[in-house]
Amino acid sequence: MRENPLTLEKSIIHIVKNENPATVEELIKIVQRKHPLPQEEILEHVLNLQSQGKLNLEEKPPPPPPTMMGYFLSPQAYWYWITITLATATLIAVFAIPENAFPAVYARYILGAIFVLWLPGYSFIKALFPTEAPIPTRTKELDNIERVALSIGISLALVPITGLLLNYTPWGITLAPITLSLLALTLTFATTAIIREHQIQKNHLPKA
Repeated sequence: MRENPLTLEKSIIHIVKNENPATVEELIKIVQRKHPLPQEEILEHVLNLQSQGKLNLEEKPPPPPPTMMGYFLSPQAYWYWITITLATATLIAVFAIPENAFPAVYARYILGAIFVLWLPGYSFIKALFPTEAPIPTRTKELDNIERVALSIGISLALVPITGLLLNYTPWGITLAPITLSLLALTLTFATTAIIREHQIQKNHLPKA
């Protein structure tokens, strides 16, 4: 006997709302347990419901690892390791590549520009707003543009403040103190950010 399409679609909507399947494949398996139909037929109804706006089939991101160390080693921490790698590469380039070592010095200039104009502000914004931009936006693209603009602006503010403070220390405003100070700021902000990010994501997990 052929399944009534309206009954089947109501059943699919009920399953999505109450059993909260993580993927389309999981949804189809649950539907098949209640309605012994071919996968292709169920999928056709699922896609039809999606096209009508009655279903949202966005797959959920994987839950964050429960421990901080696990989160450090997870793909979700990619931005942290990219930040650390760029900061470390800049430190090596500044102290290992002489000013007259062409063309290797261009790598020093590029890394130095990223280090000064981007990393301090980016890690600072991440520490303040680990998961969302400070001003809510409708799309991820706007969120990213906002972070880029804020990161550059904050970096342009942090670097002069760092130089001003160093001016009142015995080391003065020279290359080594400025580089090490900005490195320390970037590492501190980035580590604070990833710890806060992990805590926020853990707190938003559904309770068992």
